[in-house]
Amino acid sequence: MNLSARQLRAFVALAEERHFTRAAQRCHLTQPAFSALIRSLEESAGLRLFDRSTRHVELTAEGRVLDASARRLLADMELVMGDLRDHAARRRGRVALAALPSLAAGWLPGLLARFRAGHPGIAVDLRDALLDPCLDMVRDGVADFAVASRRPDMQDLDSEFLYADRYFLVCRADHPLASAGRARLRDVARHPMIQLARNSSVRKHLDAAMGADAPAPVFEVEHLATVTGLVRAGLGVAVVPAMTLFHFGGPELRIVPLAGRPLTRPLYLVRRQGRTLPLAAQSLWELLAAHRGDIGGAGGREG
Repeated sequence: MNLSARQLRAFVALAEERHFTRAAQRCHLTQPAFSALIRSLEESAGLRLFDRSTRHVELTAEGRVLDASARRLLADMELVMGDLRDHAARRRGRVALAALPSLAAGWLPGLLARFRAGHPGIAVDLRDALLDPCLDMVRDGVADFAVASRRPDMQDLDSEFLYADRYFLVCRADHPLASAGRARLRDVARHPMIQLARNSSVRKHLDAAMGADAPAPVFEVEHLATVTGLVRAGLGVAVVPAMTLFHFGGPELRIVPLAGRPLTRPLYLVRRQGRTLPLAAQSLWELLAAHRGDIGGAGGREG
């Protein structure tokens, strides 16, 4: 038995009005069209649902059984449609966003606050992770999209360029390179270097730029806070993107631009190929894309 919402609404209207003309007017139908709708419902059910006379209309015993179920079904359908309308209007929903720690710590918080203020009914699930886990979460459907770099294997992923995050040298104020207006990467490589782990986007782009000249790091660590402590202790220098520079404040440290062709870490919005983003996620994607120009003003964060 296939019931349509139109049939159920006609049934409930007739059950309440107990009059074909009034029920037809309530459903914005002509009386013949309304009568045909009720007749098709009874034929589909194989039961008489109404007893009719010239003076009144009454539910049969079977009609009373359907009455309670019909009202419940219509209420459930209205809830579903209301939920869909809320999603379409960006009033409800959930976004799962993966982001490099640098972006999650620096650029994103202000924009997420703006997004939450404009869409208080949308929950945002932020996953901060290094490059490969970020992209894997998108590929596996755990995250709707990511703010990250690219990797050689971008199968099943689409990306939209966001920003080129420029690298800088960080060292102690008493280091020989601290007073240089600009430092050449090959000169930096002659000094003990502190590096992030090889699976970080920061390290991957730096290794690619230095090539065979890349020295073995004196320390290889997972977190920017550790890099900061080691540099501050005079154990080496580091080359990091602008988005991480807030870690390196203080009078005992120096931030020195690199000479020559700019060394950058390109950043992207990344989504699954051929998949439509949920409306809530699309709204956040559009907000981030519209504010890509603010990244450079973030002052630098971890990655």
